[in-house]
Amino acid sequence: MTFTRRHFLQTSAAVAATTALPAQAQVKTGGKLPSKYAYSPISWGTNIEEAVRIGSKLGFPGVEPFRHNVLNYLDRPLELKKLMDSQNIRMVTCSNGGGGNFTTNFYDPALVDKSVSDHIAFARTFIKPFGYCRHFKMNMGPRPKGYDTTDEQIKRCADAMNRIGKETIKDGLKLAPHPHVNSLVQTQHEVDLLMKETDPAYVGMCADFAHLVLGGIVVEELFEKYWPRVTAIHYKSAPSRLRYNREVAVPRSGPEAGGHYWFRAMSDHDSGGVDFPSLQKFLIEKNYSGWVTLDYDASMIHRASTMESLLNAEKRYMEDVLKVDMQANMTGFN
Repeated sequence: MTFTRRHFLQTSAAVAATTALPAQAQVKTGGKLPSKYAYSPISWGTNIEEAVRIGSKLGFPGVEPFRHNVLNYLDRPLELKKLMDSQNIRMVTCSNGGGGNFTTNFYDPALVDKSVSDHIAFARTFIKPFGYCRHFKMNMGPRPKGYDTTDEQIKRCADAMNRIGKETIKDGLKLAPHPHVNSLVQTQHEVDLLMKETDPAYVGMCADFAHLVLGGIVVEELFEKYWPRVTAIHYKSAPSRLRYNREVAVPRSGPEAGGHYWFRAMSDHDSGGVDFPSLQKFLIEKNYSGWVTLDYDASMIHRASTMESLLNAEKRYMEDVLKVDMQANMTGFN
């Protein structure tokens, strides 16, 4: 299948034209999918125990924490694994983040070496002991003072990704850097340069649909160029008016710079910035076997609601619109 924006426009029109037709005219999964669904516990803070309990209750087979979610377990990962095992849930990966003397700066020459060594150590001492994780998803740290980046800074980041990836691959972990608004790599040019300067043997990519759209990157075109590099997928959406957006949509500073309050859940009425039925169909056709994580944060929780309720609504969307066979794909890890 040729994966182009034209194909997606045609597919989108077809999906729109069939909204009144029976369910079988919509996206089909064909039962058990090779991909696996997970959720983010970011809104639970360090209460990872409660996050795991709720995810297990909802039937998610995987959970994808950030480092700040697991601060209480950094020196005892197998204890957390035991807790997850008891709830029939697996850790997808663990993203980088704050807590302690942990550095995430990949553009400042004075800090890059420490950032590299911190990330290798974190992957080796915390993620590797779980035994089944296959990638290390990581954000690429802050943008420089003044916001705008230089090619030299992106190349420096790329070199750091290569250095980390060459080590983590020894532990079975493919590095999956995450383009993210208000981080060092957010625009099409920055992603293109990162991909050009990194070795695909060691460095893949985590494609977060919302962050790509908010950064002015068309998801369909990114997949066309870099599909073999895509190691992990994050599902969340953006406002409908941003479909095929080509400019950074979020403010350059302030609380919304990182995308908060611009994110949309799949089931939100204004979630058309991402064409989920077409993208889901593509993943199925490509036989994508990695993780798909609903990477939802507290800014996405509806007023007077909870993350548990939001994830429940997303499960209904996945069943009704994306035609996911919930019994086959959402009944704990198999």
